[in-house]
Amino acid sequence: MPKRPDHPCSHPGCPALIPSGTKYCEKHRAKHPEEIRSASGRGYGKAWQRESKRFLQSHPLCAECAKAGRYVKATVVDHIIPNRGDQKLFWDQDNWQPLCKQCHDRKTWTEDSHPQYHY
Repeated sequence: MPKRPDHPCSHPGCPALIPSGTKYCEKHRAKHPEEIRSASGRGYGKAWQRESKRFLQSHPLCAECAKAGRYVKATVVDHIIPNRGDQKLFWDQDNWQPLCKQCHDRKTWTEDSHPQYHY
């Protein structure tokens, strides 16, 4: 069976060809730790599950849907400003908002397809 062809590194502007099944070349892999670590390794373990459940109990409606005049149950606690591994920003409840899955997926897709890199 033929092997899948190599493809370009996903880091913006990097032309390095990498094997199928990987996303970044060795040079850029360290700049994207959030894509390599597991969810619990990124902080979404039992403590996060407990706190996010508590937050959703006190904020039951999706913030984005409410702005549009719709009342939809929130199922996800979203970080307004992506924390990118910053634990202070991760646990700052002023940076949390309740969202339904559809709004969260839309927001996350937009942020992930247009990431901001700081060097």
